[in-house]
Amino acid sequence: MKFNYLLPALLLFTTLTFAQDFLKTDGTRIVNANNENVLLRGIGLGGYMLQEGYMLKVPFSGQQYVFKEHVEELIGAEKTKAFYSAWRENFIQKADIDSLKRWGFNSVRLPMHYNLYTLPVYDEPIKGKNTWLETGFALTDSLVNWCRANNMHLILDMHAAPGGQGHDVNISDRDPTKPSLWESHENQQKLTDLWVKLAEKYKDEPVIGAYDIINEPNWSFEVDKNENGTQDTKNVLLRQLMVNITNAIRKVDQNHIIIIEGNGWGNNYNGVLPPWGDNMVLSFHKYWNNNDQGSIQQFLDYREKYQIPIWLGESGENSNTWFTDAIALMEKNNIGWCWWPLKKLGSNNPLEIKINPGYQKILEYWRGDAEKPSAGEAEKAFIQLAENTKITNNIVQKNVIDAMMRQSNSDKTLPYKMVNIQNRGTILAADYDMGKNGIAYNDNGFGNYYISTGGERTTGNLGHTYRNDGVDIFKMENKSDSVYVGDLEKGEWMIYTFQTENEGDYLLKMNISAKEKGGNAMISINQMNEKSIEIPNTSGDWKTVDFGNISLKKGENQLKFNVNQGGFNIESFQFESKK
Repeated sequence: MKFNYLLPALLLFTTLTFAQDFLKTDGTRIVNANNENVLLRGIGLGGYMLQEGYMLKVPFSGQQYVFKEHVEELIGAEKTKAFYSAWRENFIQKADIDSLKRWGFNSVRLPMHYNLYTLPVYDEPIKGKNTWLETGFALTDSLVNWCRANNMHLILDMHAAPGGQGHDVNISDRDPTKPSLWESHENQQKLTDLWVKLAEKYKDEPVIGAYDIINEPNWSFEVDKNENGTQDTKNVLLRQLMVNITNAIRKVDQNHIIIIEGNGWGNNYNGVLPPWGDNMVLSFHKYWNNNDQGSIQQFLDYREKYQIPIWLGESGENSNTWFTDAIALMEKNNIGWCWWPLKKLGSNNPLEIKINPGYQKILEYWRGDAEKPSAGEAEKAFIQLAENTKITNNIVQKNVIDAMMRQSNSDKTLPYKMVNIQNRGTILAADYDMGKNGIAYNDNGFGNYYISTGGERTTGNLGHTYRNDGVDIFKMENKSDSVYVGDLEKGEWMIYTFQTENEGDYLLKMNISAKEKGGNAMISINQMNEKSIEIPNTSGDWKTVDFGNISLKKGENQLKFNVNQGGFNIESFQFESKK
């Protein structure tokens, strides 16, 4: 992978973290061995040990065990086992961690599935005893080694607890026909025993940054309340289990931070506080709401009242504008953060896993739109899907990385691609500069804030492809490797920075489609010579439209494309020297 990225300037509250130091708490701060403030910039490895259906674009219930049953129905149990072995071998490798370090991350959150470390209680050969499995510990050891090599911290996150910790069953791979974590003392004891086992193994390992003991509990313990626990006022069982786990860990490990999460997907701390020990961090999760001080004020209040550090343990699944604004808000308030996820089948994360044609046909079969593939065809498709999880086969979404790691503290724009025009050249309309909305581009729909808007689902890129800004990018019909910018509205614009070998006059053409007349655009070069053009009706076909002559200087130039009236699509700008 050739993508190399400059690290952002360190902010006021940020210090480099060194993996040989245990992280500790000091009042409201997380600090290193020199008592220097540590601002965690992390990302979660969702999909690695624990698949969620939406990451795989499946049309059925999203628990991993359900997906696995569908795979087995196509290729059998033994080949399914081989698929999962390849998936875990390929999904996260040292190259992934090396890349995260190069991009500016200093921590990784590992969402663990308990069943890679121990058997479910109903499969234990001796009731009440624990069978320990090598797979989970070996995978964790590899991550420890890769993080150590990069001076990064690894945070262990119990994402799928025995029995499952909530009614949102996809998160924890919960089977609702069996007792949940909250309905089974045996499940609670197994979870406690697993944390003790982990603590015994890693108690002297400073690469481990913290233990996140139960991810996103979402279970009501009170009558006539929302089943996901967002309205509970006491949370007695949640607090008691976390206290028990903490006490059990502390008997063998006094070194590591313990992270707690409230009910209702991590944010309802009614009855959970005050903290019950030292060296603890309060986590909260943030999705699809406004990025203003009010959106995090309750957690800032907890921090001051209880003198405990707070950490944004999970966030993401939105547009680049939302990412930039959320991260800037966190860092302004000295709150470390961890994004979700690193990779999946989708473009709003740093790495995108490509869908191979065979797996696409399987998805169509599962949706009822295609015939069942043969076992051989399905096996080949799943093998390729596992192969595509390797970072060397991923699509690196540099626009997402730029939004997270640079734009949160810079208003500068950067070219999306380095285009050098000699006598002629082409710039794709989708390759506008990287930067903030209102600076590199302007789009009227730039993120999803539906929780703050009362359920109205706003969005970013309506085409959900190529880039993750507000600009709406779509795949060309019958030409899946090409894209265009569409759904253009009045007042929207994009900026393109490019290089020219020779000064002089050039003819500018645009590849345009429009189903009706009335569209109008204005182009300026280097903030000068604004000129508008009427967009003709092309009956929906792609046509090359002459804009006219423009003057370019040698070296860097900038084109601004401004929509005066929408109703058309644009694929590219084409330059040809008049000499």
